[in-house]
Amino acid sequence: MTDALHYLELTELAARLKAREISATEATRAQLERISALDRELGSFVHVMAETAIAEAQAADAEIAYGRYRGPLHGVPIGVKDLFWTKGVATAAGTTLHRNFRPHDDATVVRRLKDAGAVVLGKLQLTEGAYSDHHPQVTPPKNPWNVDYWPGISSSGPAVATAAGLCFGSLGSDTGGSIRWPCAANGLTGLKPSWGRVSRHGMFELAASLDHVGPIGRSAADAAALLGVIAGHDPNDTTSLFDPVPDYLAAATQDMRGLRVGVDAAWNGDDVDLTTQRVLADAADAFRGLGVDIAEVRFPDVTQAIADWAPNCAVEAAVAHETTYPARKADYGPILASVIEAGRALSALDYQKILLRRLALRGRVNALFETIDLLLIPVHPFPPVTLAMIRTLGEQPDLIAKLQRYTCAFDMTGHPTITLPGGASADGLPIAFQLVAAHLGEATLVRAGAAFQRVTRWHRRHPSLTSRRQH
Repeated sequence: MTDALHYLELTELAARLKAREISATEATRAQLERISALDRELGSFVHVMAETAIAEAQAADAEIAYGRYRGPLHGVPIGVKDLFWTKGVATAAGTTLHRNFRPHDDATVVRRLKDAGAVVLGKLQLTEGAYSDHHPQVTPPKNPWNVDYWPGISSSGPAVATAAGLCFGSLGSDTGGSIRWPCAANGLTGLKPSWGRVSRHGMFELAASLDHVGPIGRSAADAAALLGVIAGHDPNDTTSLFDPVPDYLAAATQDMRGLRVGVDAAWNGDDVDLTTQRVLADAADAFRGLGVDIAEVRFPDVTQAIADWAPNCAVEAAVAHETTYPARKADYGPILASVIEAGRALSALDYQKILLRRLALRGRVNALFETIDLLLIPVHPFPPVTLAMIRTLGEQPDLIAKLQRYTCAFDMTGHPTITLPGGASADGLPIAFQLVAAHLGEATLVRAGAAFQRVTRWHRRHPSLTSRRQH
């Protein structure tokens, strides 16, 4: 197995596995060796499931040899955020509280990965309870592009592992930006589906009505392959949607002609880093070249939604942790504990007002998508974010609001988004943008993302792990 294989896109590896040019066992052993060599410093994995991964790979090889090919994940080594139950394997959700919890069953998304023949390499690190900070006893994963830069939250481990070539894709979750920030920071493609598109059964909640489960990959086609397996109604999650699951991989082969992409120039330029603005302009130019109509739009004001996100999340987090907080308060880190305290203190009247404002915003965003197919926006208004900047966030609420400006509103409304690498800083760090679609518009996001990636190379850039201070 050559050194270049660890940076193949998932779909590229899948084609080689199907053609039996390489075996799942070879690919899995190579990934395990790479994890052993690199992850001691990167810290992306909580648990490496080497024994079961080899067994799953060997089973995949046998099935593929007998012509029992299950689809594009068959034999592909994948990682899952340690938020999702994995039968018999400790699942801690970034906490010390649950460090000894061994689920009796798999989360629905993990079971669907296994049913599709994927090889589960292990469980990936995250912030405590999927909120904004790692537990004080947990060492955060390091950004493989440059260790002085933020790896993103809360799906820090999934993004670091995928970017560093330790797995060919991963599952994350997004409550306020937790797929999109890590993908932007690590040069990856991430898809936050519509709320309810993917089952949440068997995952630790942060905030039930804000939590979205989605794929992290190296390309839009990779995200499509993963989403096509995990999406769909689940009887164990009564909030999951009954709508049929489209062929997302087929959407990745379509062109963009006839689509209308909205751009709110004022919103996209308001105190936004000039390099990020250039990335957005270049993306718009690329879309024009693909036959897209770029339309000026005015996006609804999300100032109130940004202010509402924190108390909304806090109330739902307090409910999610009701059985262990405050009974086991000493096991909580200070950030998650303070959020739960805030949620327990919020009045029912104030919470209801937030819910009504959420409904109104959802209606306004739905109305906008009556006139456009996609919305082009930043992921955040900063250049690549340093760890030094992140350490000051708790002291500067205006910075938190800026970080969330382009992310949390779409968790509040439940609309799907895709994050795409679109440029680089002067130091070679990735810069990304987002496309947002109408409710259940994931196929359109995949279609647009794949078309963009056919005419650009940003998603093909990878960190140099021999010297992480250089790209």
